This record gives sequence, structure tokens and C-alpha cells, in this order.
Amino acid sequence: MFEDVMFDKKVWAVVGATQDPEKYGNKLYHHLKNNGYTVYAVNPKYDLIDDDKCYSNLSALPEVPEVVNMVVSTKIGTPIIKEAAKLGIKYAWFQPGSYDDEILMLAEELGIDTVQACVLLSSVKK
Repeated sequence: MFEDVMFDKKVWAVVGATQDPEKYGNKLYHHLKNNGYTVYAVNPKYDLIDDDKCYSNLSALPEVPEVVNMVVSTKIGTPIIKEAAKLGIKYAWFQPGSYDDEILMLAEELGIDTVQACVLLSSVKK
């Protein structure tokens, strides 16, 4: 459904990107980047992910992403979804464990379409 629409968008932000190659925030970031997407790492704990700048929040990005990939808990994710809506972002992809009914309802109320699935298990379009 929205998976195909989101994969057609070429500018993504991975919220919860990490330097740890064993964590999904790192794997997802590299998976999208290696498949031709412009990907921004968002995590206030880091300055760099590999040699790429890591941003503290969505507002700090050099451009507004078309899709926000959520790899954080709902406690952290709720303000991110509110920020995404203020920036006009229309799509949020929630990784397993990053959503609950409350945050999905908030996204819907704010006009953000969502997918709840693992990007690594879905088909990335080149």
C-alpha cells in the first residue's frame, strides 16, 4: 500500500541512526544509502555515522526528507512525529518496536501516512 509510495520517495531520514553496526539504526541507514537513496542520520548522541554528518533533529537537516524512518521508542518518537508534521513531512515508516496505537493515531491526526514493517524485509526500489 503506502510501502510502494514511500520507496518511490528518494530523500529519507533515519531517526535513531547509530554507529553500532549490530543495531538496526545502522543497518537501515546503510541499506537505504546503498540502494540509491539520499539518507540523513538523526540522533542527538552522535556527530557522525561513519563519515556522514548526523543531525540532532529533523529541523537541522539540510533539506526536508520525504520519509521519516523511525527506529526509536514511542517515548522519543512522539515529539519527532510532531516535528515531522510541522515540517510538512507526509510519510513515516515505523520499524518494529517503534510504534504503538497512540503514536499511530497521532500520525494519522497530523496527516502523516504510515507503514509498520521492517525496511530490510521490504522491497527497496532503485
